[in-house]
Amino acid sequence: MTKKSSHTLYLIHGWTYTVEPWAQTLALLEKSGVKVNLLRVPGLTSPSQRAWTIEEYLNWADEQIPDGAIALGHSNGGRILLNLCAERPDKLKHLILLSSAGVYEPSKKRSVLRAISKLASPLKRLPLLRKAYHKLIGASDYSRAPENMKATLAHLLDSDRSLDLSKVSTPASILWGEEDTITPPRQARKLHASLKHSTLEFFPGWNHAPYINHPDELAAAILKVLDKVDA
Repeated sequence: MTKKSSHTLYLIHGWTYTVEPWAQTLALLEKSGVKVNLLRVPGLTSPSQRAWTIEEYLNWADEQIPDGAIALGHSNGGRILLNLCAERPDKLKHLILLSSAGVYEPSKKRSVLRAISKLASPLKRLPLLRKAYHKLIGASDYSRAPENMKATLAHLLDSDRSLDLSKVSTPASILWGEEDTITPPRQARKLHASLKHSTLEFFPGWNHAPYINHPDELAAAILKVLDKVDA
């Protein structure tokens, strides 16, 4: 990565309470000449004591990111940017989606377990059983969240039902790990099929957080996208 880039990249992280794991990837990008504006998401890495809706998050992103910018969203950050681009198709010059959330998939397993949970609600007051239940339904983010962010996460998951991906006409580069079990590869394929002007690239060995395990490869992949945008 010796070629210098003159780009500014706006980055919205996923569901995390610290941006420290991004440090190495950001340092590599900045060393290559990319100015990275890492946005602190309210309620996650920026303080907020209230519950947020997807509409409020897209309005927040609209205020933080200038028109014509290039933006990258990881996981929940991708969900926010997809909603922004569906609402404002001309907002971004280019969208980079890294293991993005936002693809709605009905889950019979989760529906059944939620029904069971109503019957077993007294048992869930016990911390160990509550933690096991959330792990079983794939909601570890929920179990770790403060109360206001539990409501926020519920709002965001529900918003995927109404997200119309056909409204997103922004050119998009979809980067995805072949070993991602949080947002599995089938969701990447569905996203690619739904976005008119998108490309999709899978990366062997990557899981849901390549900025931790493969920062060099992730930085190189982002730079490759930026070079294409330049061209």
